[in-house]
Amino acid sequence: MKLVIVESPTKCHTIGKYLGEDYKVIASLGHVRDLSIRGKSGLGIDIDNGFKPSYEIQSKQMPVVKDLKKNAKEAEEVIIATDPDREGEAIAWHLMEILGLDVKTTKRLEFHEITRPSIAEALNNPRTLDMNLVASQETRRILDRIIGFKLSSLLQSKIKSRSAGRVQSSSLKLLVDQEKEIAKFKPEEYWTIDVTLASGKTKLKVVVDKEKISSEKEALEIEKSLAKTATVLSIDKKRRSVESKPAFTTSTMQQEAFNRYKFSTKKTSLVAQKLYEGVQVGQETVGLITYMRTDSTRLSPVFEERAKRYIVENFGDDYVGKVKTKKSKTVIQDAHEAIRPTSLTRSPDAIKQYLSNDEYKLYSLIYNRALASLMSAKIDEVTTVKFRSNDVILKTSGTVNIFNGHSVLFNSSDEDEKSLPIIKEEDIFDVKKVTKEQHFTKAPARFSEAKLVKTMEEVGIGRPSTYASTIEILKARKYVNVESGTLIPTDQGIKTDELLEEYFTNLVNPSFTAQMEKNLDEIVAGSESRLELLQTFYDSFIKQLDFAKNNIEKVKDEPSGNICPKCGSPLVYKNSKYGKFEACSNYPHCHYVVPKAKEEIPSDAPICPDCGSPLVLRKNKKGQSFYGCSNFPKCTFVMNDESNAKETKIEIVGKCPDCGGDLIVKRGKFSKFIGCSNYPNCHHMEKYSKSKRTK
Repeated sequence: MKLVIVESPTKCHTIGKYLGEDYKVIASLGHVRDLSIRGKSGLGIDIDNGFKPSYEIQSKQMPVVKDLKKNAKEAEEVIIATDPDREGEAIAWHLMEILGLDVKTTKRLEFHEITRPSIAEALNNPRTLDMNLVASQETRRILDRIIGFKLSSLLQSKIKSRSAGRVQSSSLKLLVDQEKEIAKFKPEEYWTIDVTLASGKTKLKVVVDKEKISSEKEALEIEKSLAKTATVLSIDKKRRSVESKPAFTTSTMQQEAFNRYKFSTKKTSLVAQKLYEGVQVGQETVGLITYMRTDSTRLSPVFEERAKRYIVENFGDDYVGKVKTKKSKTVIQDAHEAIRPTSLTRSPDAIKQYLSNDEYKLYSLIYNRALASLMSAKIDEVTTVKFRSNDVILKTSGTVNIFNGHSVLFNSSDEDEKSLPIIKEEDIFDVKKVTKEQHFTKAPARFSEAKLVKTMEEVGIGRPSTYASTIEILKARKYVNVESGTLIPTDQGIKTDELLEEYFTNLVNPSFTAQMEKNLDEIVAGSESRLELLQTFYDSFIKQLDFAKNNIEKVKDEPSGNICPKCGSPLVYKNSKYGKFEACSNYPHCHYVVPKAKEEIPSDAPICPDCGSPLVLRKNKKGQSFYGCSNFPKCTFVMNDESNAKETKIEIVGKCPDCGGDLIVKRGKFSKFIGCSNYPNCHHMEKYSKSKRTK
């Protein structure tokens, strides 16, 4: 038996079916090792010894590693098939280290889609580990550990911010800078003038063709200048060719999914992962799309050829377009194709019954975008007509589609087609109605998740695998709030950015982060010294850190106005991940915390069927209501709000011999029992038996 190790359990099922009984496929569940947090400074890095890392198996991965070792020992050969990127290569190396495999000879499978032909191709053409990729990932991890530990510790001690990071702090700066632009924006007044023209049964809406109308006075003057008629001055017809967009990268997929369906970056990533790893389609489990973490728009020649045949057969020769040749900005990620379907015969509608609604939506986007990218241009005829009414120039335009091209599949245009009636030069129209409207210029828009991802990609921050996780970190750290689909920096987020901007200017500058990403790519190419990169960064960073430690004033806790009953020190408000609380300012010498006020329980509250205590209405993290036992954590009974807990059926089996209360059937940890309804005031209990049930 040969052992194949992948990253996720979903892949085990899909790949296992393709390989057959001679192979066993198991999952590492992601990274099995990480930098240690033991030893000097807790970095897991020996700075003085060439930044030598010290790794340890993560505690949650101990059972996984034990199982991997057992299976590897029993196997005649171990093959590594982790994801085809920098992180996947690092996981492969850690697995080889743990299992005692020879890096130079152990087979490493690389595939970009999970289909039977792709897996067979990878198995027939295995490679060995790319140690340059491993070195690049290790360097990135060391950089992030140094920044994360040392800078986060500083922020926590000085301004009570929870963390900082190379990518997250640069991304936060983009949001804060935009927020400051919005704050200083001053709206300017402007006016528009719409005019309705008519000639016989023909009616047209036109606008005054002037760059800017600044005031109502100016608008009134223009209105007075209009004659009772308007004459056609010119008719300009132009053909516009609109080429299709390239197939999706990770970034453009996330943007389009947000723009069309308001999918968060995290949701898009999770749905795409499922489509990549495998979906049950009829009797077959198959990966529907290629690897979803890429910044390349390149498509394989094999797919291009198949797509051209498909386009000719289904749409005609005129719909075949040219191949997009845009090059990726980075060396590493262009090893992957763009995101595309693994088979054109599995059209979205053909397999809709096997997909969830979200999977169908995203798969349709990916399928249609990839196919449309190889289709011919959409051709429109744009007609612009200008009129003269005294000295006032009026204008209107219309668009008529001449050839739909790629838009038959994927139309990303936001413009509605508007055709114009037949108009000739020198035609005269009556001026029927004039409408003036006041407007004010709008402040720059806040970032949506899609816009932030687009900007991160444009300035070179992060990688396809980090876009979604970076945004989730900013949310989790309470640096941003999400309102109506936009990311709004919190006061704490702004405070964090301002401190980093003042003391670590280069670190939060997107150009610094982008350059670091290029350096990491150059390590992959073998043209950058890992040690030189780390040493140069560390020497500069430590100087900035020491200066910041000595000069940043520690933020004081907000006084509550109350006095600690234990030691007499002032009480202050503190924050934790569970929210705001009141505690002694003399911590750690005094650990007094003001206890939470007891929740008021209505007299008609429903009774918990497990312990007899009142049920109270609570809310979870998502804001959803539910009924929970007031005796929590001793009793963990919960019930959905929709279930109408007040109508919970209580089974009464008699009277309590101790206090006269009702004896009711309750559920214990292991079985049912009979207890008093006056619990916790009465602790009477009896063994449950069906003979004691009332009829």
